[in-house]
Amino acid sequence: MAILLEVEEPVPPTPPPPQWRAFLELGFRPLYLAGCLWAALSILLWVYAPQFSAGPLGGVAWHAHEMLWGFIATIAVGFLLTAGANWTGINPLHGTALGALTALWLLARIGYLVPGGAGFWLAACGETLFFATAAVALGRSIYQARSKRNYGIPVLVLGLGAANVLYLHTVLQGDYVLLLARFNLGLLCMAVIALLVARRVIPFFAMRAVAGLDIPMHTRSGQWQLGAGVLAIALLLAGWMPGAGLALAATGVLTCWQLLAWRPWAVRRVPLLWILYVGYAALGIGLLVAAAHAAGWVPRLAWPAHVIGAAGFAVLIIGMVTRTALGHLGRPLRTDRSMVAAYALVIAAAALRLAALLPTAWATGALHASAAAWILGFALYLWRFFPLLIRPRFDRRS
Repeated sequence: MAILLEVEEPVPPTPPPPQWRAFLELGFRPLYLAGCLWAALSILLWVYAPQFSAGPLGGVAWHAHEMLWGFIATIAVGFLLTAGANWTGINPLHGTALGALTALWLLARIGYLVPGGAGFWLAACGETLFFATAAVALGRSIYQARSKRNYGIPVLVLGLGAANVLYLHTVLQGDYVLLLARFNLGLLCMAVIALLVARRVIPFFAMRAVAGLDIPMHTRSGQWQLGAGVLAIALLLAGWMPGAGLALAATGVLTCWQLLAWRPWAVRRVPLLWILYVGYAALGIGLLVAAAHAAGWVPRLAWPAHVIGAAGFAVLIIGMVTRTALGHLGRPLRTDRSMVAAYALVIAAAALRLAALLPTAWATGALHASAAAWILGFALYLWRFFPLLIRPRFDRRS
């Protein structure tokens, strides 16, 4: 009897092999991997093996520095180098130059862990070059393309690097009060960059993903928001805390108002979006907590630092490194279980870290649970995306 129909199971496409050229094609590839890997490793060291941070930059100063400049700012630079190529049509850094930038980042991470002054100075020089090189590369592509709406971005990256230099200088001075002020300065510079980027991309992502969703871009309020944030930085540098508190409060109120206008209920079924909304909300609330701290209502810096850093930046980051990586890798813009699990773990880590700040008997347990959730969350991201980030796009194999 003749066979009338033969059905074959579809064979999944074979992924292209890893390729150095692809890995160093855009800034997000090496720097997302480096930043997320360091997010997990640095917390592992800080909570479970603090004896390894024995250099001149040690203890709490090392932890605060590595979270802000070693992890958060690294992801921001990776995003901006990638977005800069889209904004201008000119890739700011790729190939050998991008590899050298990543090597500078790696030199800093290792150098700060080495006992003695030589490692510290090598790390400090490497990290300063890291931020300066990124700012110059961004500036070159942005100014060459006459992308006027982005003229301020290289300046903000330089400001982030300058705040790092001031922080490291204060570490050597041993002035703890001034060290907190320098950390606040870096935190606020990073917050202004995060607000500028998130206000642009979140509405764009939302309107592309949800049919019929029309939300405002808040260009005018964004200008006021940026102005208030820059004013807060200037007043913080001047040491006028009441004025800085008012500017921070204005920035936080504008952030929360923008989020509500973006119709958060409409994105509740889209994990790639609601994770960004949660992070933006936490960032706005964190700025209000920072304003309360500047006014003297919240005595401990740990509260604004962790609301902004762990609940704001980190949640935004786990969403952004997922959404933007999928887009630039030519992958479908949808999550799988591992991605949603990573989101849940990072949110849980932030909530537990804030709970650990409360004067309770279970504060230490909450701290260790937060560290475990944090490490697992970023490890899940690395497990899911490392094979993709080291390979060419599936739709372009050469």
